[in-house]
Amino acid sequence: MTNSPNRLFILDTNVLMHDPMALFNFEEHDIFISMTVLEELDAGKKGMSEVSRNVRETNRLIDQIISNASFDDIKAGLDLERIHPNKESETLHLGKLFFETEPLIASLPESLPSHKADNHILQTGLALKEHYPNRNVTLVTKDINMRIKSSAVGLHSEDYYNDRVLEDADLLFTGWEVLPEHFFEENFSKMKSWQEDNKTFYELEINDDNLHWFPNQCLISENESGFSAIVRKVDHQSAVLEYMHNFEQSKNSVWGITARNQEQNMAMNFLMDPEIDFVSLLGTAGTGKTLLALAAALEQTLDEGIYNEIIMTRATIPIGDDIGFLPGTEEEKMTPWMGALMDNLEVLTKSDGHATDWEKESTQELLNKRIKIKSLNFMRGRTFQNKFIILDEAQNLTPKQMKTLITRSGEGTKIVCLGNIGQIDSPYLTETTTGLTYIVDRFKYWPHSAHITLRQGERSRLAEYASDNL
Repeated sequence: MTNSPNRLFILDTNVLMHDPMALFNFEEHDIFISMTVLEELDAGKKGMSEVSRNVRETNRLIDQIISNASFDDIKAGLDLERIHPNKESETLHLGKLFFETEPLIASLPESLPSHKADNHILQTGLALKEHYPNRNVTLVTKDINMRIKSSAVGLHSEDYYNDRVLEDADLLFTGWEVLPEHFFEENFSKMKSWQEDNKTFYELEINDDNLHWFPNQCLISENESGFSAIVRKVDHQSAVLEYMHNFEQSKNSVWGITARNQEQNMAMNFLMDPEIDFVSLLGTAGTGKTLLALAAALEQTLDEGIYNEIIMTRATIPIGDDIGFLPGTEEEKMTPWMGALMDNLEVLTKSDGHATDWEKESTQELLNKRIKIKSLNFMRGRTFQNKFIILDEAQNLTPKQMKTLITRSGEGTKIVCLGNIGQIDSPYLTETTTGLTYIVDRFKYWPHSAHITLRQGERSRLAEYASDNL
């Protein structure tokens, strides 16, 4: 290994367990993988978890890189470009991959036992730093404690940033925007308006104020004019807006539910629109995400017949200690995880108090036939046709898991993702790396998807106060 001007990144095991394609995400800089990392990858390859699958994919990529390479070639560094998916690209300039082909020893504080895997990686990093004083040697790890220890022994370390969708969760697309105070009055004369299928549309020219609009973004006004619209089409010259349907009126209730605020009204417009195939609702506890999604699902499945079945699922990550294995069928095992959905279903199906036991049982039997509870663990290879799929607690999914789920949708299927990035239970995800953030950012340009961030709580005054002050 020469004293190249490029940086040298030492990859920790957790980076490759999280993202096998990390090998190709360091541009022209070199990568170093120690024997300890290879041992930990070998130990983690068994199983059906997402981490195990990532480890096996990493091993396959490394095997491709070293195939037909001599020991001298491995010592000199292997070019990553030759197995990159876009290796024909003229702009692709990747560095080399190096392995620990000879012992690398450096002194560690006596308080750090060298037999521990993490400490051996630190020792390797310090040895490389001594061997190549002219190179910027950096340990890349997703382990916070590892970064703290690395700094304490004098080795520069960084988090793995490439999996971040945004620099800050506050920059995430909300799906709606408050219009300037006199927007409608100032632009009314320039607007072209027409009606089509009992809907009102407006067309206006693009300017500096609306250059940043996205398809299916909601525009709301907070003054007396009450002008609220949805951006249905936007290009470099003009934008087409559709006047928003008002689900706050009792005559427009959905399965007995009316929107309680503007945010819920925006969400209901997309949940009830069959042209929108994917909806993501993000919000804190009590904003009505689950209730709105379930009401729209029941209305369009049982009353309108647009979908033939409702499928509910969620990531099964416990908040406290795991209670162990659960007995029964797939649906019975998932039932304890679906408490939130069951609570909302009870609200939606409650009677006026005069229904007989037979009527209640008939309603429950009908719902059981049309609502199925599925586990995410058995989604691979399936195709869902004409289904209304509700994915709860989506903030606990990785981008790859989210892709796996969404690609299961067949013709006529609608997927609704619900989540709160402030309540992530997975130890491997953050607000900027969760699959929910990823999907909101990637889908905001597609005209058949919509996103709304709900901020106003409607559960109860107690829940709202606790959410704001605890």
